[in-house]
Amino acid sequence: MKQASEFLSKDELATIEAAVVNAEKKTSVEIVPVVATASGRYDRAEDIVGLWLGATLMVVLWMIWPVVPAALGDWGAAFPLNYFGWIAALVGGFILGATIASRVGWLRRLFTPQREMTEEVERRAREAFFDQRIHHTEGATGVLIYVSLYERKVCLLTDDAVQKVLPEGEIKRLCDALTAKLGSTPADGLVECITVLGDKLTDPLPRADDDVDELDNAVVLID
Repeated sequence: MKQASEFLSKDELATIEAAVVNAEKKTSVEIVPVVATASGRYDRAEDIVGLWLGATLMVVLWMIWPVVPAALGDWGAAFPLNYFGWIAALVGGFILGATIASRVGWLRRLFTPQREMTEEVERRAREAFFDQRIHHTEGATGVLIYVSLYERKVCLLTDDAVQKVLPEGEIKRLCDALTAKLGSTPADGLVECITVLGDKLTDPLPRADDDVDELDNAVVLID
């Protein structure tokens, strides 16, 4: 999976920044697009993959190399080497599976619940909202468009003034529309989302003559 810094070309970044500038010419809202490589670590998914692979290898080894039971009452029978082989297969398979899952995004995502990924994206979006000082705009008109590539999820957070005029249903529609374009035309999806926000918020939150651009218009990239 590409890092956030490699996901969009320079031309695409410039196009998105221009969309922010154009939208903020019509409204007092400060729009900040953020693209993150991932929002969570998801160690549990790696452990699950490792456990499955280890258990599978142990069963396969058991079928190939079964234990021959010692004669009843034979106290001199040696401890079966098979047991050591099974344990080695379990431990080795666990380490191998966890290592593979840590490097193969789709495999780790397959064993991660959607609810967990959603919670991680929302948590990191809230952190970005404060880290980028979006909550410090003079009129409480900040808007964060947070895109998390690994989870393929979008979170849109708004400050107090925007919350009062932008319905929750519209926010969900914008997130769904942008999410649908992440796999094909992410830059176009971001531009469309920014443009719609500018149009929707022009009347309820118009740009004043003395309005000052408080936040940077460039896309924030978080690797």
